[in-house]
Amino acid sequence: MEQLQEGYVQSVAATAGCLFIRQERDMFGMDAMLVRPPADPAGEETSFYVQLKSTTMLAPSATADSFSYRFNKREYMTRLAAPRRTVKAVLIVMAVPPGQADWTDVQHSHLAVKQACYWICLEGYEVPEAEKPSVKIPTANLFDAQALTDIMGKIERGEPLHV
Repeated sequence: MEQLQEGYVQSVAATAGCLFIRQERDMFGMDAMLVRPPADPAGEETSFYVQLKSTTMLAPSATADSFSYRFNKREYMTRLAAPRRTVKAVLIVMAVPPGQADWTDVQHSHLAVKQACYWICLEGYEVPEAEKPSVKIPTANLFDAQALTDIMGKIERGEPLHV
């Protein structure tokens, strides 16, 4: 599942003109960094960390407003909820079908991944006392090239990433 999700996020990043940089070591619970080069060569790049989570236990519905994702460890949510002065952090959750053979569909014209990724910024969220806390992720938060471009724009303008 990790490889499928990394491939999905890499594809979205490439479409948006960004780089996907996988963390080779545990970076405080962060799995990768997404970086957008500056429009002006003298400018500064924009970046943020991502924590990637994938599961076969969810099937988000496009007709629902949100779905609930449960962390395996409280510390994963705590790290994402902590206020960040510099590099922001986003959770990206991918729900895939239970059967591995059903994860993709290959045609002559395309490769389809059988579920989408969804994103949420938890900075400033109150972390529940539960050992395995849950968060509601809006189904409107599909992680695609437009969403990535919008996230990068908000970071550049210093705007909050909350929906």
